[in-house]
Amino acid sequence: MGYEPKVLAFAVDGIARAPDAQRAVSKQNTTMHTRRRAANGSLGALSLVAAALCLVHANTSSFQALAGEKAAVEEKSGAAEKVVPEERAFHGALPPNVADMREQILAAVHAGDVAELKGAIEWNEIKPDFGEEANKDPIAYWKKISADGEGREVLATIANLLALPPARLAIGKDPENTMVYVWPYLAELPLDSLKPQEEVDLYRLVPPAAAKSMRDAKKWAWWRIAIGADGTWHTFRKYQ
Repeated sequence: MGYEPKVLAFAVDGIARAPDAQRAVSKQNTTMHTRRRAANGSLGALSLVAAALCLVHANTSSFQALAGEKAAVEEKSGAAEKVVPEERAFHGALPPNVADMREQILAAVHAGDVAELKGAIEWNEIKPDFGEEANKDPIAYWKKISADGEGREVLATIANLLALPPARLAIGKDPENTMVYVWPYLAELPLDSLKPQEEVDLYRLVPPAAAKSMRDAKKWAWWRIAIGADGTWHTFRKYQ
């Protein structure tokens, strides 16, 4: 048998080897590549998991930050809603009992007869305060002080007062009927700091000289009507 020369092959590491040795090296290299791919795959998977965790953490932080900002805004909004603006005049609907008493008083105005006020007066369990001089016989007193001698000037004053919105005061003794409605609302305001439209309302009630005098004195010195939330007519008198 003749001599057969062995063919050398160069492996990937640059070393010349016989075919059998080369096959062993190739197998070894294949195994190593497989392990590297597996390792790289594991590392890639770990990297993806880490990235996902970072993303979730980042999103969670963002959501928490947004939630915190939203809560802060809602808290500020809630605080703003709780701020009650100053009520200089009441423009809402009157309680039914107050509205009924107001209509009873205005019935005398519509009739043009001051004596018709007796119905509203007698509706009260306690007689309203009309002032020291008027308390004994208010009808006779109102006729006496009216320029026409029949009390129609007083009725005109009542009509002008009730045409304006009232002030609403929490001064009643009964917890369920604590609110008292006062006409005109101007009687409860600082007269030296009226708004332009409030000055107009003042001139609707009194002559300019009287308006100036009250504003200088910072004191209401005109007629005033007060009705409780339960419909009780508390007062109608002129203040000095």
